[in-house]
Amino acid sequence: MSDTRKPPRPGEVVLDVPPGRGDGPVLAFIGKIRTPWGPDDCPRNLTQARETGAGARVILRPEFRPGLLGLEPGRHVILLYWMDRARRDLIRQNPRHGDGLRGTFALRSPVRPNPVSLATVRITTLDADSGEIGIDAIDCFDGTPLLDIKPWKPGIDIPPGGSP
Repeated sequence: MSDTRKPPRPGEVVLDVPPGRGDGPVLAFIGKIRTPWGPDDCPRNLTQARETGAGARVILRPEFRPGLLGLEPGRHVILLYWMDRARRDLIRQNPRHGDGLRGTFALRSPVRPNPVSLATVRITTLDADSGEIGIDAIDCFDGTPLLDIKPWKPGIDIPPGGSP
């Protein structure tokens, strides 16, 4: 596999040892996210993805389909997904659209030691037999691995006092 990383922008700091090597935890991908997006046209965030009007689908592996019991169209869920094509070696970044140098943990960029992303989406359709869930939008490449689905709950997922 060749190294296709772009050179760092001014001020960016690259990790000496890439994360994800060693004997850490093992993750199970429970399915894939199907989108119309690729590297050249993917929206930068969920707001932009929703503005396109392009929906997306989640396809669960058969053994995880029984876990859909209790979900239904119209409900909001949190998807955790693995940005498998993102860089993992920058710990300080200089975002093209930002206002200067930032630490990776101060950004929502997919470039991070563990490229776990999350999105709160609305279920538009659900077929538990096929494991296919239609969702209103998402900002990831077609075929992105899905890690987990969690129900969105206002009493838990909205910080006390409203927005932070």
